[in-house]
Amino acid sequence: MELRHIRAFIAVAEELHFGRAAERLHIAQPPLSQQIRQLETHLGVRLFERNTRSVSLTSAGEAFLEPARAVLSGVEDAERAARAGGRGEYGRVTIGFAGASSEAALPVLARAVRRAHPNLELDMRGQLYANAALAKIADGSLDLGFVRLPIGAPGIEHQVVEEEELIVAMPLGHPLAAQETVALRDLAQEPFITFPADSGSSLHAITQQVCLNEGFAPTVVQSAPDSYTILALVAAGVGVTLTLTSCMHARQEDIVYRRLSDALPTLDAAIAWRSMNSSAALRAVLDVVREVYATPRRVDFDRFATPAQS
Repeated sequence: MELRHIRAFIAVAEELHFGRAAERLHIAQPPLSQQIRQLETHLGVRLFERNTRSVSLTSAGEAFLEPARAVLSGVEDAERAARAGGRGEYGRVTIGFAGASSEAALPVLARAVRRAHPNLELDMRGQLYANAALAKIADGSLDLGFVRLPIGAPGIEHQVVEEEELIVAMPLGHPLAAQETVALRDLAQEPFITFPADSGSSLHAITQQVCLNEGFAPTVVQSAPDSYTILALVAAGVGVTLTLTSCMHARQEDIVYRRLSDALPTLDAAIAWRSMNSSAALRAVLDVVREVYATPRRVDFDRFATPAQS
């Protein structure tokens, strides 16, 4: 039994006329009659009572009609699902992110994807810092990841989502908090709180590099696994930290943020993916990414910073 047999049966059962059923199926009447005979032979029952004047369903035909319709409907549903999957409307996309720095960008993207593709699943995986996310993107175990530029890995494409600044966070009442801006060299004797050296955090590497460029290695007194904990330790007076404008929202009590007076480049946050990833679902999400982040966002520094006290 083939789908053409089921389609032929349903057409005749609904039309109760071989000529009209043949027209509906865009075939000649003799092939239609042959398909019905083949189906009856396969099932071992007569499906129609027919003579020169009328066609009617037998009891076997009546019993067969609804299951036949269900089979055909299921096949049509499967065809539609396959085509939708090919367009990226179904499927799953994995996204890696790293906590506070992705907190603003990730919900915006997730909402936009759900609006555009409500049947597409986003599998969001936290605590994946830039280097770890890039490694998983490269080996195919992650589709998308929030990372920080520049990207040295080959075969990786990206879309900038946010233009960020490197800033210093210090406890409320710190002597340097009275200044509008702070120079890195003024932090040479300060205790630092950072991400662990082996965390894969690009911010840890950036902190080390910019301090060394000013002639000192930061004195790290404590490490913490995320920006929320690091900023809580700063607020508690344990030390200072270099952070990013995208993390300022994570802590506003008992803490002061200041811009650095040093000539430092903008640190762009981006979404990265593997060029050779052919997933239709990923391509659908990337269309949304390009629309949502056509203009990279910037954090309003003054909204979160505490004014300098005279």
